Amino acid sequence: MPKVLIIEDEMSIAKMVAYDLRQLAYEVDIETDGKRGYEKALDGAYDVILLDVMLPSMNGIDVCKKLREKGKTTHVIMLTAMDDEIHKLEGFDVGADDYVTKPFSPRELAARVKAGLRRKQENGEGDTTITYANIILNLGSFEVTRGGEAINLTLKEFELLEYLIRHKGQALSREQILTKLWGYSYDGDTRVVDVHIFKLREKLDPRQEFIKTVRGIGYKIL
Repeated sequence: MPKVLIIEDEMSIAKMVAYDLRQLAYEVDIETDGKRGYEKALDGAYDVILLDVMLPSMNGIDVCKKLREKGKTTHVIMLTAMDDEIHKLEGFDVGADDYVTKPFSPRELAARVKAGLRRKQENGEGDTTITYANIILNLGSFEVTRGGEAINLTLKEFELLEYLIRHKGQALSREQILTKLWGYSYDGDTRVVDVHIFKLREKLDPRQEFIKTVRGIGYKIL
């Protein structure tokens, strides 16, 4: 049974989301405080964390950041009433995998949770490592090295690099990448892909263009 942790200080929202997920046979825990939620997320074996941005004692951005610093690769979906791009990108910067803007529909949120669980299951199958040039991805530990040196990627950056390498030489559209990695179209807003590509390029090596831009389509890795 998949385990979901909801860290949300508005109990009415938390209970509504928990009810819907339990109807889908998910095991759900609720925490209304940021610091306590962080501790529970750190200690518990959760498959997905639904994380509000505005929380008492520790905000959601800091919770996500600290979880990633501790090596937690749990799929994190940010819940936020702030729909401006800056706050969305801030969440991705600290390692969030997805976001849903309030008010959201239960069906939309359930689709995002299912996509996160599906991606986790896919990562647990097949080879334990894949290699491109001098870059090695460990699919079990989500660690990346280039020439023997560690590269600190967020989980979504890791998944993006893996997807590009597995489709080496193929031009992938932004829409394809969104559907595969996020499981949702974001209502046609593909800028999130461009942001992740930019950050991935910077971390791999800004002097070497591993990832090529295909004008009018998207990206590919040679």
